[in-house]
Amino acid sequence: MRREDLSFEDPRENLDHDDRLLAEADAGRGGEVLRFWESPSFFVVLGRTGVLGDDVDTVACEKFGVAVVRRSSGGGTVLQGPGCLNFSLVLAKTRHADMASITRSYKFILGKVAEALKDCGVAALFRPVCDLALDPGEMKFSGNAQRRGRGHVLHHGTILYAMDLSLVSLCLKMPLRVPDYRRGRCHRDFVTNISLDVPQFKRALAQAWGAV
Repeated sequence: MRREDLSFEDPRENLDHDDRLLAEADAGRGGEVLRFWESPSFFVVLGRTGVLGDDVDTVACEKFGVAVVRRSSGGGTVLQGPGCLNFSLVLAKTRHADMASITRSYKFILGKVAEALKDCGVAALFRPVCDLALDPGEMKFSGNAQRRGRGHVLHHGTILYAMDLSLVSLCLKMPLRVPDYRRGRCHRDFVTNISLDVPQFKRALAQAWGAV
């Protein structure tokens, strides 16, 4: 597996690059990839089927200069920006038996992420369908989504470690569908940063996937 540390200024270009990595892998040219990236500016990103009016306060986004874009993978609507580390994985569907199932593949992939975090002193809980939360407290710090190609899966993941979370409540509405473990908590009481040595985590996750 190849490792990339590559970030672009434009949020759209960061998302488009992940789509290119998936396309190259499915075309037999690129192979598996672990990519790390972080946006220098704040933006809201909707999942493939997200509804703008349901998820986003567009007036607040315009007021604070927060761009709104859409990604090709599923999942919910999130705020990203400085202090939010992204990890993108392009994985062959044949890598592990659980990759054949969307729900099982999340558990498989995020199990490896949780082990890497453990090496960095962070106790993470997998919470279905596609979250990582702190133990104890079950506060969410990682959201994940997938796009499934012909022979490969593109997995999008985020790690909040130093982001200004005040913008989350301003730019995002309460989701219409929430996981059970959220227990009705508002953004402020549900989403959190973790204390993380980012270079150490990158090394640990790259080692977990054999990415060089």
